[in-house]
Amino acid sequence: MFETYEALHLLASIIDSDKENPLFQSPVVKPKHILDIGTGKGSWAVDVADLFPEATVRGVDLFPPPVTWIPPNCFFEIDDILQSWSWRDPFDLIHLRLLDIAFTLEETDHLYKQCYDHLQPGGWIEQLEMSSFIECDDDSVPADNILFTWGPRITMAANKAGRYFEIMGTLQESIERAGFVDIHTKDYRWPIGPWPKDKTLKEVGDINYKHWLIGMEGYGMWLLTHYGDPVPWMKEEVQVYVAQMRRELSKPRIHTYQKARRIWARKPVDHERVKMESSP
Repeated sequence: MFETYEALHLLASIIDSDKENPLFQSPVVKPKHILDIGTGKGSWAVDVADLFPEATVRGVDLFPPPVTWIPPNCFFEIDDILQSWSWRDPFDLIHLRLLDIAFTLEETDHLYKQCYDHLQPGGWIEQLEMSSFIECDDDSVPADNILFTWGPRITMAANKAGRYFEIMGTLQESIERAGFVDIHTKDYRWPIGPWPKDKTLKEVGDINYKHWLIGMEGYGMWLLTHYGDPVPWMKEEVQVYVAQMRRELSKPRIHTYQKARRIWARKPVDHERVKMESSP
């Protein structure tokens, strides 16, 4: 799982490397308190702490990140963020990613409410998610290829487990329902493999390809042996399936990609909230 968090952070940073701040899109100026939910290896939190040395950056997850050095303004905590939050200072920015893996839809709504309540008026929430579906826009992958079974199969198993994998399509609605305004989205197409001609996309594709090769068995093993498609699989069946997927992804002439989406939104300031609450 740490590898997935790391890949997501790295891919987004490379794609947005032309930006002055590739770590997030929210227009936060001189933040004092930043929270990173689902911090994983902690790379995003460490990078943001370096970028804003005057800010206090907290990374939280259920497991301690495997880091050996952190900036003095960066703190990692083990906590269940679905429980009551104990941080006293309201945040200027709350950053999240990969919620589809971690929570049910109901838990996600609760988490957004927690974020809303613990942001400064005018503070920002930002989230990055990616699709599990492998896609192709040309004829380099036949329509009946096994690669196209991964997304539907994993999603079906995840739904049985109470996890809604394709959360990208509901992000804006969920965040708006929590009370956020000024909502922005940015969609990505991350290549799987170094097939693009563009230098940046080629680098993204190479990293993403390696992430897929490493990450598929971890995702598939738990979901398919517990919830299956349509019934739970044997461990050996998952290993064979993943081996077939890896073999197809390794073919040099295919042009595959996956979609990702970044969304950022603002907690309304007091006069906006009064106006919203008084509206019919």
